[in-house]
Amino acid sequence: MVQEKAGQVMGELCKYVDVCISNEEDANDVFGIKSEGTEVTAGELNKAGYKEVAQKLTDRFGFKKVAITLRTSISANDNKWAAMLYENGESYFSKEYLMHIVDRVGGGDSFGGGLIYACLNDYAPQDTIEFAVAASCLKHS
Repeated sequence: MVQEKAGQVMGELCKYVDVCISNEEDANDVFGIKSEGTEVTAGELNKAGYKEVAQKLTDRFGFKKVAITLRTSISANDNKWAAMLYENGESYFSKEYLMHIVDRVGGGDSFGGGLIYACLNDYAPQDTIEFAVAASCLKHS
């Protein structure tokens, strides 16, 4: 019931969004958008699956850009961290970082801030996603 309500509310808000920042779990839980090989527990990332999730979000809401964070948990303190940017039908994957986490608080905010900064400063799509992921990695450390 809560997820259905979240999907309704967010669906209305998304009409006014140009850049969507999400992850595969939220896309599934809130909008019912899922693709094969995007389960967080799968271990291996299926890049085509993440591109499909971003395409479905774009088709439904008309986003100009979709950024999806890709976290693989090794332990509570060690994660692999990367992201994908989908823009104009193309997907751009960042380098994957193995990071030792000192503090997770603000990691998503720093990713969003880095993404917005790069977009506002007209970075190329690959540079945009690399900058956002690097900003988030620095915050985690």
